[in-house]
Amino acid sequence: MYRRKRRRIRRQLPLYAFLLAMLAFLLAFALPPDVPEEDGTEPLPVRSLSSVLPPEPQGVEPEIPDAARWNLALVNPWNTLPEDYAFTAAELTNGQKVDQRCYPDLQAMMNACRLAGLSPVICSAYRSYEKQEQLYQNKVDRLMAQGLSQSEAEASAGKTVALPGSSEHQLGLAVDIVDLDNQNLDESQEDTAVQKWLMEHSWEYGFILRYPAGKSEITGIIYEPWHYRYVGKDAAAEIHEQGVCLEEYLGASGRLT
Repeated sequence: MYRRKRRRIRRQLPLYAFLLAMLAFLLAFALPPDVPEEDGTEPLPVRSLSSVLPPEPQGVEPEIPDAARWNLALVNPWNTLPEDYAFTAAELTNGQKVDQRCYPDLQAMMNACRLAGLSPVICSAYRSYEKQEQLYQNKVDRLMAQGLSQSEAEASAGKTVALPGSSEHQLGLAVDIVDLDNQNLDESQEDTAVQKWLMEHSWEYGFILRYPAGKSEITGIIYEPWHYRYVGKDAAAEIHEQGVCLEEYLGASGRLT
């Protein structure tokens, strides 16, 4: 009897298996899908990086270039610096300050000039926004005292003393260098031995004569044979070879139109 019952159970096993499969199939459709609990928020849309970043400007030189181009920052009457522009300064022996990134090349240039038997003097370097504002206003006041109207005085002053925010001295990359025997900031500087040496060799140390003769319409500043600007050795070599000013080298007039 026991054997007959075991044989009967074995014959019924396929039926049991079929019934279990059907039950599982029905349960799968009867139960809700496995979803996370609602947290009261809506899912954020998926956005590509290009939809988050602003479009890159075309054909316009930025007022403050990125860190990789700090040495080519374009500052002139049409491209100004913010009042809070900052950099790490290195102090010269006479108390003047420059951007520490140009300090080694500046020191090398001054030492080489002295080794040539000359006596260069850095009479001006970094200026704060407040200092530049003071210099500009003093120039305006002097011109008005000579009989010019305020608008006339401001227009004239801007040709020799840059408006606050538009002076390269605020970058910490510009220095006024004169000859010890002639410390006048006028065109007589071009005839001194110091300026003749600097005009010939400054590019070797990454500096250019920033406001050369015949370029005032482009730079917005009068000819200054004493104002040198650090742009880095590669750029200085190209500017020297091409005989251009910084605005021309950057491929723009300097105006943001």
